[in-house]
Amino acid sequence: MTLAEQVQAAGVVGAGGGGFPTHVKLSAKAEIVIANGAECEPLLHKDAATMEHRAAEIVRGMELAMEAVGAREGVIGVKAKRKQAVAALEAACQGSPVRIHLLGDYYPAGDEYDLVYTVTGRLIPPAGIPLHVGVVVMNVETLVNVAAAHENRPVTHKTVTLAGAVNRPVTVTVPVGMSFREAIEATGGFATDEPVYFIGGLMMGQLSDDLDAPITKTATGVVVLPRSHRIAQRKLQPADVQNRIGKSACDQCRYCTEYCPRFLLGYAVEPHQVMRSLAFTETGKDFWNQWAALCCACGLCTLYGCPEELFPKEACDQAKAEMRAAGIKWSGPTEVKPHPMRDGRRVPIRTLARKLHVLDYDLPAPLQPEPLDTDRLTLPLKQHAGSPAEPVVRPGDRVEAGQLIARIPEKSLGANLHAPYAARVVSVNHSIILEKA
Repeated sequence: MTLAEQVQAAGVVGAGGGGFPTHVKLSAKAEIVIANGAECEPLLHKDAATMEHRAAEIVRGMELAMEAVGAREGVIGVKAKRKQAVAALEAACQGSPVRIHLLGDYYPAGDEYDLVYTVTGRLIPPAGIPLHVGVVVMNVETLVNVAAAHENRPVTHKTVTLAGAVNRPVTVTVPVGMSFREAIEATGGFATDEPVYFIGGLMMGQLSDDLDAPITKTATGVVVLPRSHRIAQRKLQPADVQNRIGKSACDQCRYCTEYCPRFLLGYAVEPHQVMRSLAFTETGKDFWNQWAALCCACGLCTLYGCPEELFPKEACDQAKAEMRAAGIKWSGPTEVKPHPMRDGRRVPIRTLARKLHVLDYDLPAPLQPEPLDTDRLTLPLKQHAGSPAEPVVRPGDRVEAGQLIARIPEKSLGANLHAPYAARVVSVNHSIILEKA
């Protein structure tokens, strides 16, 4: 089997949040492989812990990926402040074709467009992907899973950070399908009576009050905040309320655009123009939507740039959704030239945490050596980009650890799903529920 076939069989997807099936990337040809260890979401430490404790596996995964795509260079992007991770990676890179590129502590250093430019000097074309400039980018934990897949070990566990209003901030490894509530209660419990979740982080994560939400292959961690926290209250605002506020209060100051990392890289992303569209009905709607098309949804405009605490990121999200529904493709400028003020407008993580009013939660979350366990798992059939996996088990079946329980639909983009441990299948619907045998 080729590495791509092994990775496909093992159900490896992007472990940094995107969830793109990794076997597709490994079927391409590229000059450079970049391991993304930037991890710029405030309070999350999953990638740092992975690099510190599994550096050899990351480098092994890099070497395998480089061979698969024919790359001549492998680079691990890691923030210089992660000193223990850097030391571990430097030791693991000895004698290998892989090198380290130290990054600054700013947000969002992990955006693919930003990372590729910082590491290689190459600018991805508008609406393009790293492969268009000869680069493949993978999260560091994804590369650990690539190395495991080469040894015929499927993805059954996930490393995540539990942070924020919890009694013990910690990074843990859990079976895929364990609930966030169980993980938090097993490591110290909640430090608030009314918790809400930011699954994936405060900036780009999804807000949820479903305390039993399952941990998936793409989860990087969860930040718990009291429901009364100002960031939670802002994100709980319904879309129509956000739009009304923006329509009445946006004064076109351009701060959202001037801090936008994609704009500063030279791309035609202008959130203030998207906000302007809220003042119109249908007139000019499609035109203004174009200014949202290349938005990376980092949230910096909404949660840092806007002095009136409006919602330009959410307006861009709506514009992109409208464009997809209407079949509108990017048709804007193709020339990209970085802004001369790009370096001076980068936002330090600590400054961002202060703006978010979470400095009190900015604490270490060291890796707990022992993995967590649970008797019941909920495994969604869609934990990745593409189509949901198709079940190959039925209620009442007995499955073994690592057994295939759902497969990629024929001729579709997707990922296989495996049982984390020996169990009985309780139900099969949009998720497969397992109980330990």
